[in-house]
Amino acid sequence: MTCLDLFAGSGALGFEAASRGAAAVTLVEANPRVARQLRDNQYRFDAEQVKVIQGDAFAVAAQMPGASFDVIFLDPPFAEDWLGPALEHAARLSRPGGAVYVETDHALIGPDAPVPASLEIVRQARAGAVHFHLLQHKVPGQGEAG
Repeated sequence: MTCLDLFAGSGALGFEAASRGAAAVTLVEANPRVARQLRDNQYRFDAEQVKVIQGDAFAVAAQMPGASFDVIFLDPPFAEDWLGPALEHAARLSRPGGAVYVETDHALIGPDAPVPASLEIVRQARAGAVHFHLLQHKVPGQGEAG
């Protein structure tokens, strides 16, 4: 299993995936100090399958044209209007059948929800002020009338 966390922050989601057997985990973090801490944790946890990239999430994602991940984690800063662009990158970078886990401050429902057509919400829940969503990249031809 390959994983991408575009807004790594503490790296908790990516390091947990690595501890549960992910073959490769890419953590992207814009803040240089936080990225340095992620590298320290990578060394401390002996997580050779984890790669830390310090850079802007959108710029890094744009430089991965041929990449395809099994699981993508998205937890963009709630104060920024980054969810739509982040989901567009996730739709492009996730493999068909792959999962996209999203944390937001609102539910992704209704016609204004920025969910790309290639992704569908399969589960959502809420814990306090945080809404959790599990989306799946649709497999072409599956579930379509023929």
